[in-house]
Amino acid sequence: MRQESKVQGGGRTRFGVAPSITGKSPARRSLGDWIHAEMVWFDQFLKRWLVRFMVLGTHLCIAIAAFYLIVWGISRGKVYDNIADVPARECALVLGTVPKTDGHDNQFFKARMRAAADLYKNKKAQFLIVSGDNSRKGYDEASEMKAALIVLGVPATRIYCDYAGFRTLDSVLRARKVFGQSEFIIVSQKYHNERAIYIAHRNGLSECVAYNAADVTGTSMWKQYARETIARVVAVLDVEFLKAEPKMLGERVFIGEKSPPVDANPLPLR
Repeated sequence: MRQESKVQGGGRTRFGVAPSITGKSPARRSLGDWIHAEMVWFDQFLKRWLVRFMVLGTHLCIAIAAFYLIVWGISRGKVYDNIADVPARECALVLGTVPKTDGHDNQFFKARMRAAADLYKNKKAQFLIVSGDNSRKGYDEASEMKAALIVLGVPATRIYCDYAGFRTLDSVLRARKVFGQSEFIIVSQKYHNERAIYIAHRNGLSECVAYNAADVTGTSMWKQYARETIARVVAVLDVEFLKAEPKMLGERVFIGEKSPPVDANPLPLR
């Protein structure tokens, strides 16, 4: 048996639903009214979150721009396009890449190798450190770079391989901590050199400079610039906040006439 609930004034309702103050049953909303109310609520909800996302996006863009400008500001005046302007150093550090991508010649690779060979031939650097990734079988950036430089006329005895240059920070800091160099020329494209110089100078390598290899035209360059934006954010976080160190160090490698490289027979260039 269903229970009936009493309301003030002696009135009764069925199933516990109280009447309105006027004693009349409340009017039911039509489907159209319900849809309208839901649309109003959703519109207000969307506007609130849209504003929040816009504020968050604005702050994110400002942070990315700030990180980008920090890297540019610290590297300004230390990155050279003209080889005649590059201060001479004992060593040049060539940042790694592979000779081919998707079966085609990698123009970034070719430009870096030409720039490094030009530094040696113009007596701007007596020795070259080629630093790249060698973390998996069949992938050896350093040996590929050394082979290419030999083809361009640089003696094998002047080229030292760094097989643990997994990323730019590793290459730059290993040049000091493993190869004992505190003043060297960094070789890569301009966008990359600026980040490398930032890493070097913020880690006490204030005498490092960079020589820009030729840029590559077309969509490849735009892809690299897009990646560089993210890479600069990571670099600032690594240097300023995380105090990142190279993934690997190892035994000291001496560079000079009396300490020729142990890998005098590099892989043939593919």
